[in-house]
Amino acid sequence: MPQSIMQVDSFTSTAFAGNPAGVCVLERPRDAAWMQLVAREMNIADTAFLRARTGDEFDLRWFTPTVEVDLCGHATLASAHVLWESGQRASTLRFHTRSGVLTATRRDGWIDLDFPATPDQPASPPAGLLAALGVTARYVGRSCFDFLVEVDDEATVVAIRPDFRRLATIDARGVIVTSRASTPGVDFVSRYFAPAFGIDEDPATGSTHCCLGPFWNARTGKRDFVAHQLSARRGELHVALHGDRVRLSGRAVTVLRGELLA
Repeated sequence: MPQSIMQVDSFTSTAFAGNPAGVCVLERPRDAAWMQLVAREMNIADTAFLRARTGDEFDLRWFTPTVEVDLCGHATLASAHVLWESGQRASTLRFHTRSGVLTATRRDGWIDLDFPATPDQPASPPAGLLAALGVTARYVGRSCFDFLVEVDDEATVVAIRPDFRRLATIDARGVIVTSRASTPGVDFVSRYFAPAFGIDEDPATGSTHCCLGPFWNARTGKRDFVAHQLSARRGELHVALHGDRVRLSGRAVTVLRGELLA
């Protein structure tokens, strides 16, 4: 029986921008090996696999082309978007994941995700990290997933041309590079590189903002932010801190619907 699959651009209101995610709403159980093959076939940053539990509760897993991951914001946003487009009536959806229960709520054309905060701690840069990025760091930290590198300004973030082969040897999921924004109305900017997980540069990343929100809160005292991710595809996120949780808000656009025949 053919299995439907969609591709959704997340953290954008414009097709062919933001971060593309595959979304597969499973009609029967499938094993992890099959999911990994589908994610490799899709060959985009992440593919989400959903299976219904009850009316508003779903099991959710995320796979890059090479590995299963513990937390993925843009594919969760895409999953909620697909469910509501397909007629799901609940205004809040609950996803059971490797990172606990995550919720998504509709709000005036935006989708709010409730995620755990993943604050960083100061860290010494591992050998080769700054050379692979080609930057001088104002600060280096590490969250439970990633290294975080603060640089002087937005122009430096834009100009980075990483050595992905060297970055892939860093012992972490990936590397976040961030600075204060120079664009009016934007608080901070970032880029994200995860070649060890099969993603040289992720275009618009929800999970990294679970670290960036607490990081910029500590430096500015603010709890609500407008953030831009400065990949070639660009992404826009609104970030709000609530205790040890982070609300990530974004929009999404479906760009493809198809069927898996295998």
